[in-house]
Amino acid sequence: MHENKTNAMRMLDKLRIPYVSHTYECEEFTDGVHIAHLLGQDCARVFKTLITAAKSGKYYVFAVPVEKEMDLKKCAAVVGEKALSPIHVKDIQSVTGYIRGGCSPIGMKKQFRTVIHESAKEFDTIIVSGGRLGLQLEMTPENLVKACSGEFADIILR
Repeated sequence: MHENKTNAMRMLDKLRIPYVSHTYECEEFTDGVHIAHLLGQDCARVFKTLITAAKSGKYYVFAVPVEKEMDLKKCAAVVGEKALSPIHVKDIQSVTGYIRGGCSPIGMKKQFRTVIHESAKEFDTIIVSGGRLGLQLEMTPENLVKACSGEFADIILR
């Protein structure tokens, strides 16, 4: 059976980055904690992708564990902006090329500055959205950084 590749998968293939795809039944958006449970994974290893906008007009991407919340002040400081705000759900697809619940930090329409919470480094592999509902991709944290030209930082609320 031929697997329909997402932009994220094509990008990983192009960069020769190994990954494992995990699929689950999903008709509509479901939160990351539920997805982690569906996959039988520790919520600390499953990361959600959040998109923010700055007054400068720039967009920034943040990946944080599904049970955690990003700290907008910390996020803004990391990327050198005064303030950031999450983009509206209706704008996710036009900005990233992905739909809500299927937004991967890898392979967006444009390359945005991407920051992954530093807790990712504690794991051999982590899991992020694969670019569509029902698909998650597992890889090393270092390979995720390589794939999205990302960086690690402390960006969650304590």
